[in-house]
Amino acid sequence: MTDTSHATDEASFGPERPSWAPLTLAGFIALLICTNIAGATWAKLLESSPEVLLMLSSRNRYLVLALGADVWSPGYWVIGFVRIALAFVVCHLIGRAYSATALKWFVKYLGVTPEALEQFNRWFAKAEWVIIPFFAGSNLVAALSGVHRTPFARMALLLSVGIIGRLVLIWWLARIFQEELERFVGWLQRYSWWMVGISVVIVLAVNMRNFRQGAAG
Repeated sequence: MTDTSHATDEASFGPERPSWAPLTLAGFIALLICTNIAGATWAKLLESSPEVLLMLSSRNRYLVLALGADVWSPGYWVIGFVRIALAFVVCHLIGRAYSATALKWFVKYLGVTPEALEQFNRWFAKAEWVIIPFFAGSNLVAALSGVHRTPFARMALLLSVGIIGRLVLIWWLARIFQEELERFVGWLQRYSWWMVGISVVIVLAVNMRNFRQGAAG
């Protein structure tokens, strides 16, 4: 494994980026659009089709809420696993293709601080076998796994362990607090249009902030 300085050297002096590199960015943009749609419409999707919500984004809060909305059980496991794995693989490939440049994008456009980036990089260099499973839903960790050239077989194993562990833990907690969760979801559904309006404002505000931050950088 390498550190960030080595990755910078590779990006500056190494071979040209692979021909498939732009496809990884297209994939990331598509996933980002899906995530923004989920962020704006999650309250209505939770009421009408929690499975579609999980296809758009399988963040922890959506996984929890979907279980309180009577999501199709196989859909929770299959869709949740595939959606988290897909995002991780796309960001991993971006890390492989763009090396240190990809990490700079996280700082410039996605609100990651240089200190947090350096900390994660040190942790990853020392214990990727812990970091990948524990942060299976982190785009930054996924990109770092690409920058560090984690072998695909190892990444697949560690990622699978992390995703399954996450899904099991969320399912278990949802069963323990099932009554409270269902009451909360019922309350959300009564005010779903209000929640959609608030969510749209939040999504627009976050994207504007990231855009301005990137333009200023």
